[in-house]
Amino acid sequence: METKNEFQTLLDTWAAAIVANDADAIGSFATDDWILTGPEGGPGDRKGFLSVVASGELTHSEMTFELLEARVFGDVAVVLAHGTNKGTWRGEPFSADEWVTEVFVREADAWLCTMSALTPDYAASPSELGR
Repeated sequence: METKNEFQTLLDTWAAAIVANDADAIGSFATDDWILTGPEGGPGDRKGFLSVVASGELTHSEMTFELLEARVFGDVAVVLAHGTNKGTWRGEPFSADEWVTEVFVREADAWLCTMSALTPDYAASPSELGR
């Protein structure tokens, strides 16, 4: 339970940095070689993600994570969460409901994300639920 609480707190704090649209704060949660893979395209790197946040092209107004599982293997952890978020991309509003898989590595006394994969939760989409 302690591990789950630790990673839920980490995800909540990272989400707050993302909603603040603070590229430096967001970057402090990730390794220099962090890779983010989402449904919009292939893998993207840390520099590219942080640059679109810093420029204002990408903003977030909401972000939540519900931690489902955290497994620690020495200095590596794999985290599975259900995430939702809202924001704008190049001025156009978006919202997402996703399964989030994160790989963290322990560096010094902190967990840093090295890889993130986002998978849309198609079962929750309005068209699937008749909303």
